[in-house]
Amino acid sequence: MLRLLDLRGRSGSTLTEGLPRPAAASQLPYDAVRSILAAVRERGDAALRELTERFDGVTLTALRVDPGEIAAAEERVPGELLEALRAAAAAVRDYHERTVAPAPPYERDGIHVSELRRGVDRAGCYVPGGRARYPSSVLMTAIPAQVAGVGSVALCVPPGPGGVVDPATLAAASVVGVDEVYPVGGAQAIAAMAYGTETVRAVDVIAGPGNLYVSLAQREVAGIVGVPSAFAGPSEVVVIADDTVDAWAAAVDVVVQAEHGPAGLAWLVTWSAEVGAAVQREVAEIVAASPRREEIAATLESGGYVALVDGPAAALELANAIAPEHLELCCANAAGLLPLVRRAGAVFVGEHAPASVGDYLAGPSHVLPTSGAARFSSALGVQDFQTRVHAIELDLTALRRVAPHVAAIADAEGLAAHALSVRGRVDARDGARS
Repeated sequence: MLRLLDLRGRSGSTLTEGLPRPAAASQLPYDAVRSILAAVRERGDAALRELTERFDGVTLTALRVDPGEIAAAEERVPGELLEALRAAAAAVRDYHERTVAPAPPYERDGIHVSELRRGVDRAGCYVPGGRARYPSSVLMTAIPAQVAGVGSVALCVPPGPGGVVDPATLAAASVVGVDEVYPVGGAQAIAAMAYGTETVRAVDVIAGPGNLYVSLAQREVAGIVGVPSAFAGPSEVVVIADDTVDAWAAAVDVVVQAEHGPAGLAWLVTWSAEVGAAVQREVAEIVAASPRREEIAATLESGGYVALVDGPAAALELANAIAPEHLELCCANAAGLLPLVRRAGAVFVGEHAPASVGDYLAGPSHVLPTSGAARFSSALGVQDFQTRVHAIELDLTALRRVAPHVAAIADAEGLAAHALSVRGRVDARDGARS
């Protein structure tokens, strides 16, 4: 099920050139996404209803879930799930609260700079649905926004049969204290949050994982609203394994991210042909027994690989070139390899740290960069829902000191008023301004 790439004997650019990649930009359905965005922008709620019926086969009777239904959802889910959601919410909130620290003030020769961090007024969180339910994504998007000081949070979730949102997702919303939920998914949900409709009030930042259409829609509206640069799309994993780790454990970790559905990546990287073959066998058995074997098989068919390399250093070089959403180090001296990691959304160190723990309970958000975006972006965090405002203050001594430099640069740029704004102030204090 995993295609073999024998990369032994290669290094540097010869190791990483020609790697299989997601579809090129020219192959992506931008035209379809832009059509959906335009429809919602022009026709609001009516377009949301039509598009939901077309893509989800659901006729919506209401575009917002009643807050009472959200509150009641905690009583409609099993007790062990509710306990798990509360435990996960506590872990996610605790982690993100610890990432919040005021920027230290800066002072140099009478120039004082402080930084004001302010949560945006309103955030939109996208929670996937359709092939599976993802109450965890409610926690991983809404809680960082709340910790950031966002005034209001709205959730968009694809509807289930009859237009109903899954109780587990609603229970998660209730646990985190979000009562604004819209049963709308796909690119049309991104459009609703970006542009606003009669029912959905526009937001300032949109975050959350989704399928290819959702990811592309987020890219299209970036600039109209804030969109964290992760652009979380179809899930990805690179598992680096050697013969010290149970082949079943490596295989199940390859499968874990593949079960999210098609268009993702699932790689095993090893320097042992025996390990590669053993993991292949275990993957086949796990997939055959999985209730989501169709989703897994689709992912592995398009993006599943076993890569044979010369050793740990080459494995990390290859992983950095892929820049995966999840990187698992299932090998000897896993922690010792961390200095070689440069590009990954999240790293899971050792055989006792599967990515599924990060998906639910470790604390950091599971909204991670995909499609190579880990080259320039990071996991969703509090800062993605905040603006930073610099406050600059000078005393007269400092102004006198810097005025000649400011004026000289302003003169060079032909900006006379810029130069006058400092010269005039100093001259006035010195009695030289006429």
